[in-house]
Amino acid sequence: MRVNIVFAAFAGALLMFGQAATAAEGKLVLYTSQPNTDAQQTIDAFRQAHPKVEISFVRDGTPRIMAKLRAEFEAGSPQPDLLLIADSMTMEGLKTEGRLLAHEQADVSAYPAGLHDPQKTWFATKLITTGIVYNARAPLKPTSWSDLTKPEAKNQLVMPSPLNSGAALIHAITLTGTLPAGWGYYEALQRNGAVAAGGNGDVLRQVATGEKLYGMIVDFMPIREKAKGAPVEFVFPSEGVSAVSEPVAILKSARNPQAAKAFVDFLLSRDGQALALRQGYVAAHPDVALPAGYPGRSAISLMPFDAAKALAGETAARKRFTAIFE
Repeated sequence: MRVNIVFAAFAGALLMFGQAATAAEGKLVLYTSQPNTDAQQTIDAFRQAHPKVEISFVRDGTPRIMAKLRAEFEAGSPQPDLLLIADSMTMEGLKTEGRLLAHEQADVSAYPAGLHDPQKTWFATKLITTGIVYNARAPLKPTSWSDLTKPEAKNQLVMPSPLNSGAALIHAITLTGTLPAGWGYYEALQRNGAVAAGGNGDVLRQVATGEKLYGMIVDFMPIREKAKGAPVEFVFPSEGVSAVSEPVAILKSARNPQAAKAFVDFLLSRDGQALALRQGYVAAHPDVALPAGYPGRSAISLMPFDAAKALAGETAARKRFTAIFE
């Protein structure tokens, strides 16, 4: 009797293995805001593990990707199986609309709480933080967000506008929800002559050329440019940093949900997270090393961020920022 039970269990395990092995096949369509090179590297790495899956992708900035997807929703024919885009607020909006498919079997046990949707409809894949960049000849070497309100930074700070950048919006919501001054911090920046316009690339250009001495910017851009010889330094402020997490999600309308789940599983795996490291990003997995030029993880403190709460307060945050800077 015991032999039969063991055999039955073994046969069941083989059946489950066979189902898992054959599940990841067919075609997938990915909509992503990753740079083209990163997107192709991600697909190539996934297909090494799942060679029976064919993936095509559409790449653009998150706002344009979402505009395209919205038009497809309106037409009743959404094309992607998967989204891999910049921020969790956008994913939370799709979740609220009932557009996302939960992947309840996804293994997130190694990740700290708060990185992924508790209902497992979207999952963080990276941590792209926003901190302070400064020109190497700047007289003040900032270590704190409060340093940007000092006289030495008068008329010398540039930052992306939350009205144009999703990362900047999340940054503003995170800072105002964490710093004791709240929106008073941005009011102090405005009084100190801060300029909010454009995107992260323009911030880097202005600080690198010395047009401005200080900037708020996503981490990887100045760290990479410093390695190429640019006269810039990047700081993870002592109070902590905000982060966008480049989440991945499966649409409920996915034509190949099994392969889509395999894609999510790959991104969350150590191999998928090691790929993020090779691409020069901070992996979301806490046990994966950081890229060259970054401090240890213990030196980077993430400020708390609630995507659902931020989504509910998005309109108010935009209005408040506009009232201060425009």
